Amino acid sequence: MPAQQQKWLNLFMKVLPLSLLFLLTGCSERFVLLNPKGPVAEVQKDLILWSIWFMLFIIVVIFVLFAIILWKYRERPENLDYEPPDQHGNTLLEIIWTAIPVLIVIALAIPTIKATFELEKPPKESRGVEPIVIHATAADWKWIFSYPEENIETVNYVNIPKDVPVEFKLTAVGGMSALWIPELGGQKYNMAGMGMTLYLQADHVGTFKGRNSNFTGEGFAHQTFDVNAMEKEDFYKWVKETQASAPLLTKKQFNEIIQVGVLKDKLTFSGTHLAWVDFAKPGEHLDNIPAKEKHGTIKLEEVESDHHDNREHESHQHEGH
Repeated sequence: MPAQQQKWLNLFMKVLPLSLLFLLTGCSERFVLLNPKGPVAEVQKDLILWSIWFMLFIIVVIFVLFAIILWKYRERPENLDYEPPDQHGNTLLEIIWTAIPVLIVIALAIPTIKATFELEKPPKESRGVEPIVIHATAADWKWIFSYPEENIETVNYVNIPKDVPVEFKLTAVGGMSALWIPELGGQKYNMAGMGMTLYLQADHVGTFKGRNSNFTGEGFAHQTFDVNAMEKEDFYKWVKETQASAPLLTKKQFNEIIQVGVLKDKLTFSGTHLAWVDFAKPGEHLDNIPAKEKHGTIKLEEVESDHHDNREHESHQHEGH
């Protein structure tokens, strides 16, 4: 066999085992992306595996055909003078190699589109269960979780009940972040002045790691949080105890929390910042408010003063008309 053909065959024999080894190691318990602990992550895992196996099948077919062609049409002593005939086109072959990529795209697109639309609603396993609403606000570099119905706010951790869909309402103070809890589902962006909705659910009790998956600066690596999935009775017990014993969140405390910098502490408050500011609303998030900045942040007292001045100015204009 000529040296060039031998080189390609050796490369093929090296790449194939490494590819299989990569897939096998990806199925371990340590690879959290393929270790779902909820129905949303389960749907996404099935989609990922379908895509991987489908594309691996295509790769195997291509390499097999490549090896067959190399072997069948290799240079041999009896065909050293062979010259292939001129070809000006083959309509059938051109249709085939055009149709195959179209079919591949369709085979990948249909399940992807179905899963994407399905995950914009609560998981079908619990469509009859009322979701718990949690506002997840990203700041540089920490996470703030607000429970408007329970009137609780936590920092750098969130408690959720098992087998209950969670409706995360995503927004941000400052730069764009992305909330990601790999064992519960894929990421979605948090943007100031814009509200996004992400449905997740845990069907196992345990603590799962969440993080910001969108690079936002030097403290990005520390912008992580814990998701504690509890039995329903334990969750509602925590709610009652927190409502009764947690300190009341004040504007001054919240302003200190959202200062630019890493905050690794886990904090718990009764009351939420939603009582006075909603960063999902255009005109209320900090980036769009015409207020003075101090050390890279805006003081809430200045924000409120600006809102008050603007309302008085609009009132005077209305009276003038």
